[in-house]
Amino acid sequence: MHDYSSQLKKEFIKKWIKGLQTCCSSSKKQMNVMERKKKIKLSADIALASAKNGTTSWSRALLSDIQKDEQNKPLVNNVLGPESKFVVGTNSQIHSMVTKNYCHKRLIIRSKKVLKMRRSGASKRMKKMEPGRRPNSATCVAKRLVKKRTEVLKGLVPGGNSMDEISIIKEALDYILCLRVQVDVMKDLVNNNATSNVV
Repeated sequence: MHDYSSQLKKEFIKKWIKGLQTCCSSSKKQMNVMERKKKIKLSADIALASAKNGTTSWSRALLSDIQKDEQNKPLVNNVLGPESKFVVGTNSQIHSMVTKNYCHKRLIIRSKKVLKMRRSGASKRMKKMEPGRRPNSATCVAKRLVKKRTEVLKGLVPGGNSMDEISIIKEALDYILCLRVQVDVMKDLVNNNATSNVV
């Protein structure tokens, strides 16, 4: 685990520096504090997603979202570099991915309808059962709670709305680990800068 995060840190730092250099060289005018903050955040997000090299859904979704703004495309292409395995999707490729997700969602919805119809028949039989054998209401509450929390996760992880429940948990864990690496690198940078100013 430690080996993985140190490798990710190295890759993130390399890509982030490349992104910051690109931002500084491409800017023709003097940037104010808010513009600098946006450029630092943008280059950090691109570096984090490209450090994963397109191996996760959240990294591909994040890069696709960033590239929707035409001004960001040169920065993304420069940070990714020619050695990257991540391929920037064309509109037709993105459309086919969306269509595949839509078909997958339709299959899930259809499966849920069939399951609901089978349960309705089962619930009629359950009413005839004695009260001690009915499903526990605590399990129903727990299922609803898990569903609500999963929906929250889908809103937090880039591209999470198109993921199923199992995928979103895996992607969220990976995304949290990567965000932690990003925060650690930024903390180290601030601490090193603070100590160099003191000396």
